[in-house]
Amino acid sequence: MINDEGQTVDLYIPRKCAWSNKLISAKDHASVQLNIGHLNDEGVYNGAFTTFALTGRVRGMGEADSAIDIMWKKKQAEISA
Repeated sequence: MINDEGQTVDLYIPRKCAWSNKLISAKDHASVQLNIGHLNDEGVYNGAFTTFALTGRVRGMGEADSAIDIMWKKKQAEISA
């Protein structure tokens, strides 16, 4: 919920898996959230990052590596365009 000043006042905001688009429950202790830093042309971190959240199910099936790789390549195309 957002109050009159535009601030989020919810106690719990559920995360969503970036790969499967399913909600990550509070009891999913195998889920992870990764922040991938953006680099400039010289390879120096510029302060920006992209966040990906994955469910424990995706990680358990062994799809996490390929999922992160595919999502990051799509995001790189958006950033550089």
